[in-house]
Amino acid sequence: MVLVIDIGNTNITCGIFEGDEIKTTFRLTTKLQRTSDEYGVFICELLRTNHIEIEDIEAVLISSVVPNINYSFQNGIIKYIGKKPLLVGAGTKTGIKIQIANPKEAGPDRIVDAVGAYYLYGGPILVIDFGTATTYDLITEDGAFTAGVTSPGIRISANALWHDTASLPEIEIKKPSSILAKDTITSMQAGLVYGYMGQTEYIIRKMKEESGLSNLKVVATGGLGKMISEEVEEIDIYDPMLTLKGLNIIYKKNK
Repeated sequence: MVLVIDIGNTNITCGIFEGDEIKTTFRLTTKLQRTSDEYGVFICELLRTNHIEIEDIEAVLISSVVPNINYSFQNGIIKYIGKKPLLVGAGTKTGIKIQIANPKEAGPDRIVDAVGAYYLYGGPILVIDFGTATTYDLITEDGAFTAGVTSPGIRISANALWHDTASLPEIEIKKPSSILAKDTITSMQAGLVYGYMGQTEYIIRKMKEESGLSNLKVVATGGLGKMISEEVEEIDIYDPMLTLKGLNIIYKKNK
């Protein structure tokens, strides 16, 4: 079995693969002050809770956008699982060509998503990750990562709305029944969700137009991606496990 780990700004998402099958997934919050022992113990306990024996873990692969925790996290894996993890980065075989102005600026999370989207669904493809930030990345038919857009995630927008305005409350992010809101909470929900849907539709259309790829498939992933995908016709596929699947593909390429 292979343990794949996606360290994001908000959550650490872990998955166990046996071949191409996802056996189980679990999450931790991303906290900078944890020690290697804490990370190691948490991971081991979550594995046991999910009926996975530590001895059955053959390899560990990590994608991280939080460099400050990489050292303690990797040491926790080494100490408690007994495997030296492979950290996705320069020199990692991915099968994707990075053809942007500065390839080092392509974060490992975006590369992993690109790998998952391209090898699972083919190209040309646009992959959208609705995470802490929302990213739109274009991969051509021959597997080249050629362009990307980054925008504030919907939770960042929501936090700014209620933290930077004295009289607006913190709300649940969900689509109201109508955009014709009649109270403060639903008016905020309408602005956030319908506004984000409009942004998503426009960016997809504009990227198709400027790339000339009218046949571009669109796959979405990420926590709030399901809600947006259900409402945006331009999104063809929603795959909540895309990042973990991409990590598993990269593991097999580097095995």
